[in-house]
Amino acid sequence: MTAVIRTATAADDPALAALWQRCFDAPQIVALHALDPDRHRHTFVAQNASGDGIDAVVVYVPRLIRDADGTPRRVGGIGSVATRPEARGQGLVRRLLVAAEHTMRAEQCAWSLLFTGTPGVYRGSGWQEFESSYTEGALAPSPAAGTFRIREATARDAAEVAALHHAYNANRPLGSLRAPEDWAVRVPAWYGPLDRSLVAEDPGSGALVGWMVAQYEGECVEVREFAGALECLGELFAAVGERGRAAGLGRARVRLPDAPGVRAALPFLLADARPVAEQVGMARPLHASADAVRATVTAPGAVHWYGDCF
Repeated sequence: MTAVIRTATAADDPALAALWQRCFDAPQIVALHALDPDRHRHTFVAQNASGDGIDAVVVYVPRLIRDADGTPRRVGGIGSVATRPEARGQGLVRRLLVAAEHTMRAEQCAWSLLFTGTPGVYRGSGWQEFESSYTEGALAPSPAAGTFRIREATARDAAEVAALHHAYNANRPLGSLRAPEDWAVRVPAWYGPLDRSLVAEDPGSGALVGWMVAQYEGECVEVREFAGALECLGELFAAVGERGRAAGLGRARVRLPDAPGVRAALPFLLADARPVAEQVGMARPLHASADAVRATVTAPGAVHWYGDCF
């Protein structure tokens, strides 16, 4: 007997949580799953032949993501993919992806997007890699004091930070539109509390003019998101570098769009910046053409922020 492919029900929630806990070190998955009011209809499970457990799961997460022209399109994010080790090698994920594709098409998704370190799992089901890049290097020496006041963000900054993000990404290809629930759950799930990020204040008015997320893990500090005026970017980079050195780190990685203003500010953080290409994103056309999808994921300035992960 083969596993039965079906959509999930509320009764499956404990089994799903247990499967994700077994396969991932990511306790936030359950909270992220709960963001979608139609999550059970968008969750596809392989029930094992005996009918008493779930062998695999694929979740389709509907998101509004801007196309190459900056127009929001409904996109089917694929995430929380997991298979019990004992059930691997049976093609369950491929069968679940077929079910997810049918629903995404029925719900008028223009295309589908996922991020993975194992592209071979998805390539045979129609998803294709696209290239992105980051910049890395040794931490630069501390520059002289700057113009802007750089400090840790606080909960009181939340509305201004959201406004900075919205303005900075208003027409950015591959950018997700963040709803209030994303700021409340999704962004903290990936970045931690707001006070782990930095903001730049205008010296005259005191208004926020910049926001930066950096994570200090492993051997490298990683800049994962920025929004605001490019004039304050270098000073935010410098503050990230100071905190990195205080944590005993010597290198940094920057995951911001490759743009002139970003490149000009990189010396505030990196002493020997070099670009690194990677292929962790994968896309699959649904109602949009393959050319339109390729134009979006390769557009100048295109970026899908880590805080928008599925």
